[in-house]
Parts: sequence; structure tokens; C-alpha cells
Amino acid sequence: MLENADERKAEAAKWFRALRDRICAAFEGLEDAGAPGPFEALAPGRFEVSPTERDGGGGGLMSVMRGGRVFEKVGVNWSEVHGQLAPPAQKAMAARGVPGMEEDPRFWASGISLVAHMRNPHVPAVHMNTRMFWTPHAWWFGGGADLNPCLPVEEDTAHFHAQMKAACDPHGPLDGEDRYAKLKAWADEYFFIPHRGRARGVGGIFYDDLNTGDWDADFAFTRDVGAHFLPAFQPLVEKRRAQPWDEADKEAQLIHRGLYAEYNLVYDRGTKFGLTTGHNPDAVLMSLPPEAKWH
Repeated sequence: MLENADERKAEAAKWFRALRDRICAAFEGLEDAGAPGPFEALAPGRFEVSPTERDGGGGGLMSVMRGGRVFEKVGVNWSEVHGQLAPPAQKAMAARGVPGMEEDPRFWASGISLVAHMRNPHVPAVHMNTRMFWTPHAWWFGGGADLNPCLPVEEDTAHFHAQMKAACDPHGPLDGEDRYAKLKAWADEYFFIPHRGRARGVGGIFYDDLNTGDWDADFAFTRDVGAHFLPAFQPLVEKRRAQPWDEADKEAQLIHRGLYAEYNLVYDRGTKFGLTTGHNPDAVLMSLPPEAKWH
């Protein structure tokens, strides 16, 4: 049971919404700054914001920018949904150890989900998500961020991971282990693609089912994960957006995007949950790249 559940749910949803607003403003600022190259003459990209509704309760904002000077496609979605889980989702929750779902299948969830696919192949794609889930019988936080370059650069990977470590370290160990090391290893496992025998990208951190019994502490950590996203990613965009690239680089990007699409459609837990619970499919599938290639 979560004391003062309604107040805490409202607080979490408000934070996720504010983070969405901050990131969208920063990304439009990157578009205004532009990038020398073949797309320099384009108008700065802007987010198209569409309200979404979930059959059964709640909704959110789907914010997608397409065809920008820096971002080829980026989605920053916020949602706050509630209602009753359908039987397949109830079984999925029960399989994860959530008690009482058959007797009382009510749920509430809120979060922010972001995926960015970039114009310049030297600028890595990126994913970030933070969320809270509640039922009358359990609650938890989840999230993380991971970097997905098609042309990896060691110093960029190191910078991104340093920011993820900076989000983790002030909050101390988790389950008796170094928090960053634990969540980095979790990301390496979660974002592995078994049928390809390789990782989706260069990793980051990932966590789910976070409930230490201290809601305030777990929420504070989740806020820090979200707050460290822009410092982790924005400098990489600023550094790489004007770097020259050729057709071989673009080919590598398109093939890597195919890998990204395979993972999200076959393995990603958030994609499966969003579709199972009846959320807007366009919002759920906004993570897919605008173009991809398979050999």
C-alpha cells in the first residue's frame, strides 16, 4: 500500500510532464541553432503536439518532430493513464509478482518516453524513459536511458555513461550493490538482442520494479535520472551535428535503425505493455525510425 497515493501520483505525473516540457524546449533550441550541411536550409523543426486518449481512462501528449535540421524524427511522449487492466495484462502483472490483480485489476501509470533519430549519422540515436506504476497492491518506478550510435565514438560513450553514473551515485547502493554498476549491467542485459547476438547500442542504465519501501527516495532517484538526460545527450548533439558524413555513413545509420526497430517490436516491454493496455498505438510506436534498411 502507498500512503497518500493520490497526492504522490499527482506529484509524479506533474514532474514527468515538466521534464517533457523542458526537453522539448531544449530540442527546439538545437533546431534553431541548426547544423551546417545538406539540411541547413530547412526551417527549424518544431514539435507537433497531439493529445492522446486511452480507452478506459486517461491519456497524454504525443509530441513528435519530423524532418528537422538536426532531428530527423524525435518523439517525447508524456502520459497519465488509469483504469482496469484487461486479462492479458493482469496475467503479465501477476507473472511479475504483483498480488491481487484478479480481485482488483485497477491501475494507474504515468511517465515520459523519448526516442530521437538524428539527421547526421555521427550523432547517436538515444532513448530515455522514466515512469511510475501503481495498483492497490503495489507500486514501483522504472526507467533509464541508453545511447544508440551507428558509428560509436569512445569519448561520447564515456560522457554519456559518466552522466548516468552521476545520476546514480548520490543515491547510494541498491540491493547492496553499487547502483550505477547494477543498473548498467541491467541495461546491457535488457537491451541485448538475442536473435542478433549483440547489443542494441552502447548501453546506459535501466531499472524496473524499483520499490525500496521509501517512495520519496525512489522518486528522487527517478527525478535525477530524468534530470541528467539533457546533460548526457545535448553536448553530443552540439559536438557532432556539423561533422561531415558520406553515403557509407548513412548506410550504416539505416542498417542500425533496422536493428533498433527489431528490438522495439520483438522485445521491448514498454511497447508490449502500451499496446496490451489499449494506449494510442501511434504514441506507443513513435519509437520506430522514419527510415530503416535490412540486408
